[in-house]
Amino acid sequence: MSSAGRARAASLAAVAVRMVVGAAARPAPSAALMMAAVRGEDTEFGTASWWAYAALSAFLVLLAGIMSGLTLGLMSLGPVDLEILMRSGTDAEKAQAAAILPVVKKQHQLLVTLLLCNACAMEALPIFLDRIFNPVLAIILSVTFVLAFGEVIPQAICTRYGLAVGASFVWLVRIVMVIAYPIAYPIGKLLDFALGHESALFRRAQLKALVSIHSKAAGKGGELTHDETTIISGALDLTEKTAEEAMTPIESTFSLDVDSKLDWETIGTILARGHSRVPVYSGNPRNVIGLLLVKSLLTVRAEIETPVSAVSIRRIPRVPSDMPLYDILNEFQKGGSHMAAVVKAKPKNAPPHDKTEPEHAG
Repeated sequence: MSSAGRARAASLAAVAVRMVVGAAARPAPSAALMMAAVRGEDTEFGTASWWAYAALSAFLVLLAGIMSGLTLGLMSLGPVDLEILMRSGTDAEKAQAAAILPVVKKQHQLLVTLLLCNACAMEALPIFLDRIFNPVLAIILSVTFVLAFGEVIPQAICTRYGLAVGASFVWLVRIVMVIAYPIAYPIGKLLDFALGHESALFRRAQLKALVSIHSKAAGKGGELTHDETTIISGALDLTEKTAEEAMTPIESTFSLDVDSKLDWETIGTILARGHSRVPVYSGNPRNVIGLLLVKSLLTVRAEIETPVSAVSIRRIPRVPSDMPLYDILNEFQKGGSHMAAVVKAKPKNAPPHDKTEPEHAG
């Protein structure tokens, strides 16, 4: 080979060696992409600073999740709900409710504290992620972590186990309330002044609806029977209903004339009716003068045809038609009588001696 040929071969060999050495020195494409993804603006992957920023980011995600879950769990538990659990819950529920109640009473301050901590954690997370990841990847991870671990999962857990989770983290809530006090307290007081405190007590109509929902007939898993539902609903109506709404019309009432005879036919009719008390009137059925106790007929002989007037007749109280049923019930509980005659309500300007005949018997 001539000298020119040897020189050309040596030059090609040198170029080939440089290409092999350069290829060996450069990282693989996948490795280069991975390094670019985990390399932040100021921090190299694997350094102590990188791991510190990663740990801080994980802490912020955890804090945001706890604050988000507690916001839903604690704010859904009103003071009345907790007092009900303290009185009727299990031993564990009583202890948990007692631990949460002092914190929940400061509703607006608690709300501001939890939202403030949650907002701070979520706003700070992208800052630290940007230092350890590529900006695009930092945004993707921030949205993913906040959505999954900072919102969806915590709120799903606290929706079902809000009482237990709230009691477990009540110590943390007290700490952050102290830290955020300078900001949360004045804002909470301002909200108290502007919005007031929400009343969680049920009105009478709402209680009746709640009772009906918990009946077995509603088909929602309630334990109340039809009779229990009727009794409770009726008790709730006693204050609003008056005697006129609950009375039995005198025309539909079985009664006896004071001059009638207690013969076999009359006594048989009384027993067939099945009443323990029978109103007694004089002349006009609306002129009720008293009550005949059926048990007093045990000493009456039907063949003698004793007149009703000869039997002990108990006095029947008279109540105005607008008298609430609760007041009538209180009168009955005194033991004087279990039946009353309802009369028309006396007008305010009526003279004191004005008397009215009973319309109905109650």
